[in-house]
This record gives sequence, structure tokens and C-alpha cells, in this order.
Amino acid sequence: MDKVIKLENVNQYNELYGLETLHPLISVIDLTKATKTVNHIQMNYGLYALFLKESKSCDIKYGRQYYDYQEGTIVCFAPGQVASIHAQEGTRPTGYGLLFHPDFIRGTQLGHDIRNYSFFSYEAREALHLSEEERHTVIDCLHKSDTELRRPADKHSRRLITANIGLLL
Repeated sequence: MDKVIKLENVNQYNELYGLETLHPLISVIDLTKATKTVNHIQMNYGLYALFLKESKSCDIKYGRQYYDYQEGTIVCFAPGQVASIHAQEGTRPTGYGLLFHPDFIRGTQLGHDIRNYSFFSYEAREALHLSEEERHTVIDCLHKSDTELRRPADKHSRRLITANIGLLL
């Protein structure tokens, strides 16, 4: 049986992978910088999560079915969803991610609209397949968000990051 982790904040995820937490409600993830690996785990998400997978180094079970994804696709999870991760032994994850607590977007237009995005649904078991140009756009938005997170946080930073998340979605 996989260990079940209830992810209630971004710091819990970052600690699993040995990554730095710059903000308590949002984190831009670069899995190539992870100092720890997780091989078999079940995550109960209390966060929104989007991952641009650069390689298929694990199998993801979403509900009772395996997630259909490959290199260069985005996989998405919403609060209340559970995913099992089964990493291939000896491999390190690669790719980028964005994790954010629902409180980060509360009171914003994105916070109101996010329930309409079908790719956070349990019914969607297929990843979003991206073109090369779309991958570059996603990575650029993540880099811009990461740059904002490294500065002192203010309302302007939150608006910029929320706008970048909106571009990704």
C-alpha cells in the first residue's frame, strides 16, 4: 500500500522533494532541482497543481485509472483529488510545476472561474498535449511567476502571478 500524504500546503510538497518554499500559498516547481525523490506515494491534494512533464519517469494513477500522459504534456490536479505516483526505480523526475492553495486566488476572477476548467475534473484522465511553442509559453509564465515570488510580496505581485496562472489555464 502506498503511503498517503494529504497535501494541505505547498511546503509539504516542497519538503517531499527537497525544494525551497518562497511563499506559503504558491510554489513554482523545477523538479530538476529536487534533492529528494519519491517512488511510491499517494497524494490527496488540498491544492491546485499543474505539472509540465518533460519526461515520463513515473505512472500516475488518478482514481482507478492510469493517467494518459507522455513527455511534454500537462497533468492537472484540484483540491480533493487523489493521485498515486509510481516512479520508475533509478529515475529522477524532470519537468516544471505550479502548486497553489485555493486561498491564493480567492477573491480574484480566476478564483471565481477556476471551477469551469474541465481539465481539473476527475472525468479528464488525459493530459493536455502541448505544441513546442505552447511548452515554451508555459515555461516562460512559470519563470515570470518564480521571479515575482523571489521579490517581496505585495498586491501587485499577487496580481501578476494570478495573471500568469490565468495564461496557463
